[in-house]
Amino acid sequence: MNETVLVVDDNPENRAVLIGLLKPYYRVLVAINGLQALEICTRSHPDLVLLDVMMPEMDGYEVCRRIKLQPQLEAIPVIFLTAKSQIEDEQMGFSVGAVDYIMKPISPPILLSRVETHIKLKQTREELSKQNEILELRVKERTHELEVMQDAIIVAMASLAETRDNETGNHIRRTQHYVRVLAQQLVSDGVYLDQLTPGFIDLLFKSAPLHDIGKVGIPDQVLLKPGKLTDDEFKVMKSHTIQGLKVLQEVEQAIDFESDFLKLANEIAYSHQEKWDGSGYPEGLKGEVIPLSARLMSVADVYDALISRRVYKPSFSHEQAVDMIRDGSGKHFDPVIVNAFVAIEGSFHDIAKKFHDDDILNQEEQACLKNCN
Repeated sequence: MNETVLVVDDNPENRAVLIGLLKPYYRVLVAINGLQALEICTRSHPDLVLLDVMMPEMDGYEVCRRIKLQPQLEAIPVIFLTAKSQIEDEQMGFSVGAVDYIMKPISPPILLSRVETHIKLKQTREELSKQNEILELRVKERTHELEVMQDAIIVAMASLAETRDNETGNHIRRTQHYVRVLAQQLVSDGVYLDQLTPGFIDLLFKSAPLHDIGKVGIPDQVLLKPGKLTDDEFKVMKSHTIQGLKVLQEVEQAIDFESDFLKLANEIAYSHQEKWDGSGYPEGLKGEVIPLSARLMSVADVYDALISRRVYKPSFSHEQAVDMIRDGSGKHFDPVIVNAFVAIEGSFHDIAKKFHDDDILNQEEQACLKNCN
């Protein structure tokens, strides 16, 4: 067998007996005192330690205690071999971490049986630990697969709405990245820290594409109308926030459990058209009563709408869009979020160029991109 047993005893006769018993079955290491035992354990990591209690300088209890304090050694089973036969002595042995306590004089069959048993138990624990690691790895892999699938479904759902208005192109991808960098800037600014945890920002990134999911319920003659909407048509258009909430609530009911992701998606879909001064829709919410997720989405959505061409308007330049959002601070938008936006407006421009549609770039930028590619 390849298993290693460390014998620790200051008495040479005892060591000779133990070596004679163990050597036919195990690789045997020997220490004559506590310090030497600790050195050998650290260097060789034996499969089991047979430890005398009564030794000079450092007794067996202290040796065992020190072994168990070291994470890399604590799994090594320790069996005490001693002439100390009082109950309190045995209790002390188990309290410092021993797995067994054998009285001297030693019975060879009992010693060999217990050594074999505890080595097998150690091997079983190690095998279970490896199996747990494999299972954890498989769970992580499966979780990652499910997350990828979830992300794909989210984009697919969002794309259903976007294909109804095919001028928006990469709009859902851009707004995802806008809200994330905006949230990260707010964290850097030290504001809204109670809400903007890393987990919240990840969920925000995933749920942002669903902000216009309600557009699937808007008739083409309204959604795609090239001219200005009538009052009645605008009323229909505004209902996309309510339609979006209904769609997502139906998803919640179908899965029958609470989802932080869907909670954020609900907030964004329903409230991203609210305005800081209370003049938005569908409820006319005002100030911080508007969910933070929706206030972030509002800035991202408006910026992207401004720089994109629509059937009813040309695209504005990045600089014009920044000025318009700055002018909307305290009216349309949360002033704190606008400050964060202004600080990183260059990042918004970079995102717009990375996930560009030709109609959101001016001629100079389009030429640059063509030449660079």
